[in-house]
Amino acid sequence: GDIVLLAKPVTLTEGDRVTLTTDVPVATDGTSKPEKLLYAVSLPPVHGQIEHINYPGVPISSYSQLDVVAQKVSDVHDNSHGAGKETLR
Repeated sequence: GDIVLLAKPVTLTEGDRVTLTTDVPVATDGTSKPEKLLYAVSLPPVHGQIEHINYPGVPISSYSQLDVVAQKVSDVHDNSHGAGKETLR
């Protein structure tokens, strides 16, 4: 089926951690199985990483819509000085 993705940019400043919610990335594919809808991190953050909250400090390269619904995924800024703001899209 068709996949629909709605996303709002998330802006982080030095040292921030933002938990992704369905207000940020939300997608549907016509099924009711969010655990089967996967996001791939094709362009990781320059100054940080995407992490599963159960494994802090470990970058992940994919996560499911179910992870987002359960608020288990965070974008973490690496606290590098002078990096300014970074936006996840």
